[in-house]
Amino acid sequence: MTSVEMDVKRYLCRIGYSGSVEPSLHVLHSVHLCHQRYVPFENLTVHSGGRVNLDPPLLYDKIVNQRRGGFCFENNSLFSWLLHELGFQVTLLSGQVRSLKTGFYGPPFDHLVLMVSLDGKRWLCDVGFGGPGFSVPLSLETSGLQELGHRVYRIRKDLGMHFLEWQCEENRGPDGEWTEIYKFTLEPRCLEDYAEMCQYHQSSPCSIFFCKSVCTMLKPGGRLTYIGRRLISTTFPTEGTELETTTRELEDEEIPGVLAEEFGVVLKSPLIPKDEVITPPPVMY
Repeated sequence: MTSVEMDVKRYLCRIGYSGSVEPSLHVLHSVHLCHQRYVPFENLTVHSGGRVNLDPPLLYDKIVNQRRGGFCFENNSLFSWLLHELGFQVTLLSGQVRSLKTGFYGPPFDHLVLMVSLDGKRWLCDVGFGGPGFSVPLSLETSGLQELGHRVYRIRKDLGMHFLEWQCEENRGPDGEWTEIYKFTLEPRCLEDYAEMCQYHQSSPCSIFFCKSVCTMLKPGGRLTYIGRRLISTTFPTEGTELETTTRELEDEEIPGVLAEEFGVVLKSPLIPKDEVITPPPVMY
């Protein structure tokens, strides 16, 4: 992955993992879940006067030493480095996220996602999506249903493309509609392939990451999300309960404290909260 050595123990401590480090499915599941519970999905560098740099040692310093988070290019590329150091066979894949607003997909390299090959089977890994992302790896060996808590996922294949889709609790069942999250191919990629789209997401009014300041993290039993001047708490449904969402409006002076207390994020420069309407892109896929 890189000629620089990683302090694996420090990384594992950062994500609260203290178990076996042998490359097994159990370990893969565990570190995947731990990463999402301890490392936020966030783009706050973009909104505090900085620029995202995909150099692996810099990402390590940001996420592990400074205890920050990042968006997909940061979280997933650093996570791929960790998996490589643990002895897993990891492949970077190009994903294209479906816009809920337009119904179309982003361009190639819109999203960085990972494939892990283990004991002759392939697994989709993604610790850098947030929202409807999955907590533990999904099997690439089946197009059948894969249940994870209150959600059901499937990976549908069509003309060489793989489509990640999900159903929520209230829509689950054979007659329920499937919501497409993103599509991807299994063609191996390298980190340099994502440089252009990484810059796009930091500068384009067509990108959510430019238009909105975001920080979200998986919590036991739910998810906590900061957007602009709002703090959104989501409690996942359990048997006999429904999905609950509460929103708290924030004053500008409250935001740094909320980020520090709820997400462990302390910024070096002042944050400019942002929650603007996203401009539909001129080209849709």
